[in-house]
Amino acid sequence: MTFPLGEWIDAHEACRHNLGESGMHGVVGPVRPSAREVRTADAAELRALLAESVNVDPGRLFLTHGASEANGWVALFLGRTIRGGGARRCRVRWPEYPPLVEVARWSGFRPVPPGGPAALAVLSNPRNPEGTWLGRDAMHTAVDGARHVLVDETFREFADVPSFSGDGRRGVWRTGTFSKFFGADAIRVGFAVAPEESQRAFRRFHDHFVDKVSPYSIASAIATWRERERIRRRVAAVFERNAAVIRAAFPGSAPRAAPVYFDRPVRPDGRALARRCLRASVLVCPGDFFGDPQGVRIGLTRPTFARDFRAYLAVRDRAGSRGRR
Repeated sequence: MTFPLGEWIDAHEACRHNLGESGMHGVVGPVRPSAREVRTADAAELRALLAESVNVDPGRLFLTHGASEANGWVALFLGRTIRGGGARRCRVRWPEYPPLVEVARWSGFRPVPPGGPAALAVLSNPRNPEGTWLGRDAMHTAVDGARHVLVDETFREFADVPSFSGDGRRGVWRTGTFSKFFGADAIRVGFAVAPEESQRAFRRFHDHFVDKVSPYSIASAIATWRERERIRRRVAAVFERNAAVIRAAFPGSAPRAAPVYFDRPVRPDGRALARRCLRASVLVCPGDFFGDPQGVRIGLTRPTFARDFRAYLAVRDRAGSRGRR
């Protein structure tokens, strides 16, 4: 990781109580392909497996080296092809995962609050950093008036919910990755799903600019996919136990659809509380990374979460914070 949020997590990963991580690496062991599987790795097979999981034709699914890369290529493609009124407006619902907004900004879009016409709407679902899921009706409300929609579904497997198809709506793009639910950061595999009307143009763009995913990564992704039920059981055991800790601490909080929780408001602000936490060897992520300085993001992915969360609450209480309950 090289973006500011990633640098923050990497710089403080040695903290005794790590609540910064949002993926299952280190919890789910890597699935290693055989030498034969690497030699015979077939990108078309991987595309077909992933396309079936999001209910699209494989021709609409494009492999990348992660979801952030997929978001970047989609935003750049749209930034170069969208024309007409409102072509520079990008609707963002804060707080939001920072790279998703930044790739839109660097592709020429201007982030604006929800409401009104826009060329593009970007959002994570399930939400990062809030850890909640926007259902079908809420999603349609969130993207209404946007000509194109880019939905980062990095956490979708945690919620075990359908991918957002748009129900026939044009201009819906979706991205995903193996790095969160499957904990497979090292294999560097993600994907983008193009809307049917844009797949041919995006294929020409993708084939020119996106490096092919390595045979080892393709074979690893296929092997990991075949182990998904075993992985699901392991992930569910950790995630459900940790989500129960959040429910007990914050009885009025929404159900967890992803292994993150956004605690707000905190005093004096999220950055100050995060620095207090560091002095106690507790790692949380300041909310200003996500566009909301009055909160901190807490990761629920570690088997030691209950102990680590108690350490966080101790710092939080000393700071006089009264987070949302």
